[in-house]
Amino acid sequence: MDFVYLIASFAVILAGALLFTNAVEWIGHRLELGEGAVGSLLAAVGTAMPETLIAVVALIGSTKSEDVAVGAIVGAPFLLATLAMGLVGLTAYLYRHRREQGIELRAHVQTLDRDLVFFLVFFALALALGFDAPEGIKIAAGVLFFIAYPVYVWRTLVRGGEAQPEETLNPLIMERRPGREMNPGIGIAAFQFLVGLGAMVGGAHLFVEELLKVAEDVGVEAIVLSLILAPLATELPEKVNSFFWVRDGKDSLALGNITGAMVFQSTIPVAIGLLFTDWDLSGNAAVSVALGLAGGVIAYWALRLRDRFELPAVLAWISLYAAFIVVVAV
Repeated sequence: MDFVYLIASFAVILAGALLFTNAVEWIGHRLELGEGAVGSLLAAVGTAMPETLIAVVALIGSTKSEDVAVGAIVGAPFLLATLAMGLVGLTAYLYRHRREQGIELRAHVQTLDRDLVFFLVFFALALALGFDAPEGIKIAAGVLFFIAYPVYVWRTLVRGGEAQPEETLNPLIMERRPGREMNPGIGIAAFQFLVGLGAMVGGAHLFVEELLKVAEDVGVEAIVLSLILAPLATELPEKVNSFFWVRDGKDSLALGNITGAMVFQSTIPVAIGLLFTDWDLSGNAAVSVALGLAGGVIAYWALRLRDRFELPAVLAWISLYAAFIVVVAV
C-alpha cells in the first residue's frame, strides 16, 4: 500500500507542476514581466517555499533542531546546483531533436549571469562564515543576506528581458469559458497558480512520508533518509517544472526556475541560519556546500561560457551528487 501512495503522491506533484507552469507563464504575460523575471522570481520562489518552511519549522516548532534547520538550509541549494542542474541538462540532451535549438541554450543571458554570480558569491560567503566566525560578523552578514535578496529582485524586475510572446503560450488549463482559453483573466490564472502550488507542496510532503516508510521497510539507514532521500523528495517541484519547460525549449523559464531558487536559498534561508543558529558548518554540511559551489561553477562554465547543454557537464553535475551520497554512506 505504501508503494501505491508513493506513486499517487508523485502523480499529484506532476499534476500540480502542469497547472503551476501553465499559470506562471500566463501571469508573467499578463504582468508584462520578462521571461527571466518570471522564471527566477515567480516560479523559483513559489517552489522554493517548502524547503524554506522546513528550516523555519525546525527552529520554532515544538521539536526544535538546529541540525535539521542547517541541513535543510544548505541541502536545498546543493541539490539544485548538482542533481537538478544535471536532470535539466539531461532532459535537454534527450529531447534535443524536439527542441528547435537542440542542445544550444536560449535563455536571457543577463538574468542567468546575475543568478549564478549571486549564488556563487553568497553561498561561498555562507561556507566561510560556517567556520568559527565571530558572532558579531555573523549577525552583520545575516542582515546583509536579507538585504541582498530584495536588491536582486529589483535588478531582475528591471532587467528581466522580453515578455513571453502570446503565441508560445498554451491555453490556460482551468479557463473553461468558451473563447477565453487564450485570453484568461489574471484572477483565474492566479487561482490556478495557487492550486498548482498547493498540489506540489502537498504532494511533496506526502511523497516524503511515504518514501520514508518504504525506505524503512527495505532497511535503508536513517542517515541516508535524512540527508539524501527526504531532501530529494522536497526538491521534486523544481525539477518537474523545469523538465516541462526545457523539453519545450523554454530555457529561460526552465533555468530561471532553478537558478532563481538557488539565489533565494543562498540568501534568505542562510540569513535565518546566521541570525538564529550557531551556524557551525562541519562534516557533511560543509561537504554539501562545497559540492554545491562546484556545481555552480560548472553551470557558469557550461551555460554562460559554452551556451549549451553538453553531456560532460550533465555527467559532472550528477557525479557531484553521487559523490555526496558516497561521503554520507561511507
